[in-house]
Amino acid sequence: MVRVNDSKKNNENQEQLIEKLVSVRRVTKVVKGGKNMRFSALVVVGDGKGRVGVASAKAREVPDAVKKASAKAKRSMIRVSLKEGRTIRHDVSAKVGAGHVFLRTAPAGTGVIAGGPMRAVFEALGVQDIVSKSIGSGNYHNMVRATFVALNSIVPPKYIAAKLGKKIPDILARRSSGKIQSSCEDIKE
Repeated sequence: MVRVNDSKKNNENQEQLIEKLVSVRRVTKVVKGGKNMRFSALVVVGDGKGRVGVASAKAREVPDAVKKASAKAKRSMIRVSLKEGRTIRHDVSAKVGAGHVFLRTAPAGTGVIAGGPMRAVFEALGVQDIVSKSIGSGNYHNMVRATFVALNSIVPPKYIAAKLGKKIPDILARRSSGKIQSSCEDIKE
């Protein structure tokens, strides 16, 4: 009886997830008998409250590829520390392949200023105010992966306070003065 309730809770949680289809491509594999045609789907899944995942999958039909990709994305979700539940904690950048992304915090009311693939990630994540810029490759896969690398590198104040042996209000006071970037670099080394 307990397992039935747990499965109902899992179904409710999965129904609340936001799925964004970033791209669908037709891919072919040349084999001895001709060409095998399949579809590749890139899907972003998030709960709108700070958790997001991404995955790509291939199948013979588009709906099957989307279903496989969303299932993989649900298994690979990460948690991102958001400031006031609306923006990221600090400015970050990341590079994957030839794609380079910059993510900046924004004041309330700014909205999501981002390109297509990055916008899907931010909407699934639940970010309401952010400014982002993509430089270099326009490849959807590289842009989304670079965005995930940048989001994964966001350091919450609780972690910094524990590493430095200080209290969280002291860390937040330093953050407003702009000294937080140097302490983040010290922690990563």
